[in-house]
Amino acid sequence: MMTKRSPARKKKTVGATEPEAAKPPGSEPFNPLREVMWRRPGFLIRRLTQIGQAIFFDLCKSESITPLQVGMLTALSMNPWLDQKAIGRELSLDRTTTAEVLKRLADKGLVETRVNPDDRRSRLSVITKDGLNLINDLQESIHRSQELLIEPLSPEDRAVFMKLLAQLVDAHEKMEKRE
Repeated sequence: MMTKRSPARKKKTVGATEPEAAKPPGSEPFNPLREVMWRRPGFLIRRLTQIGQAIFFDLCKSESITPLQVGMLTALSMNPWLDQKAIGRELSLDRTTTAEVLKRLADKGLVETRVNPDDRRSRLSVITKDGLNLINDLQESIHRSQELLIEPLSPEDRAVFMKLLAQLVDAHEKMEKRE
C-alpha cells in the first residue's frame, strides 16, 4: 500500500524575492528547471499519468497486468467479439499497439482471438472467463487507484478537474476528426 508523503518543509532563505504564487506547490528549494516544466501542461499530464500508473501498479501488484490491458479487457467485457480496428478506435490506440496488447492478453489466456468469418483479414476478440474473473477481482483496486489519483483535490475540485479533462479530450478528438 502506498504511504502518504508529507508536504515539503519550507526553508527560510534570506533575501528571497521569489513570489510565493509563482512557485509550483511543494517546490523548495528554488529550481529553475522545475519552474519552467511546471508551466507546461504536457509535462504535468505525463507526470500525472506516471503517478496514476504507479498507484495502479501498487494496488494491483499481485497481478501482472497494465492499466492499458485493463482498459482493453473492460472494452471487450462490454463489447464482445470486436475486431482489432474497433478496439483501437474505442481506446484511441494505433493498430500496432492494439495488436501487441491483444497478443499479450491472449498469451495470458485472458482474451480469445479468432479470424473474422466475414473478412478473413480481420481478427475478432472476446474476453475469456479468466479475463472476466480478473477484471471482477481487480474492480476494487482499480476504483481505489482512481480515487487515490485525485484524492489531493477537494470534492468540488475533483468534479471540475474531471469536467475539464473530458472537455479537453473531447475538443481535441473533434479537431482530429475534422483533419
